[in-house]
Amino acid sequence: MKQFFKKNLYNIIAVIVLLILTVLGYLGYKEGLFNSIDTFRDFILSYGAWANIIFMLVQVTQIVVPIIPGGLTTIFGVVIFGPLWGFIYNYISICFGSMLVFFISRTFGKSIVLNLFGEDTFDKYKHKIKDKTYEKFFAWAILLPIAPDDFLCYLTGLSDMSFKKFSTIILLCKPPSIFLYSMGWAMGLEWIVNKI
Repeated sequence: MKQFFKKNLYNIIAVIVLLILTVLGYLGYKEGLFNSIDTFRDFILSYGAWANIIFMLVQVTQIVVPIIPGGLTTIFGVVIFGPLWGFIYNYISICFGSMLVFFISRTFGKSIVLNLFGEDTFDKYKHKIKDKTYEKFFAWAILLPIAPDDFLCYLTGLSDMSFKKFSTIILLCKPPSIFLYSMGWAMGLEWIVNKI
């Protein structure tokens, strides 16, 4: 039994983390935490000194469980914590969540990707992971703020890419997309508020 746990430690951790984050994501969604910025802000700030940790946990959850609108939580981070700290909390949690997704996908295989995203989405991209240029494609997709990042992180877990290469791409290519996405929306929101 001890040998089994030692051999399958990462798989067991991946299963536990996936179950916990799925339950948390579902509960937050059912409670309407993501319906408006006010609801989400009140929830996050109710944790006082722990607000940043709770926010980052929500960000990790929205990457692992794609029922939560990730774009919204990224913007909410900037609105709640300001541009600098919002960016930092987004960066840390999104990078961590992306790496976690890679391990979950590698642990559960194709079935987890199909269950979360459906066969149509998978079929659209599955041929890319066999392509020699997949690393470049993945890096550009992560760099640009318009690609389906969460799905591609899950998909990459099914590829031959090493974790070292994956994490390097995530750590280097995520900052510009997080910055552009969150700041673009934050400035757009500020412009709308000023016009009203």
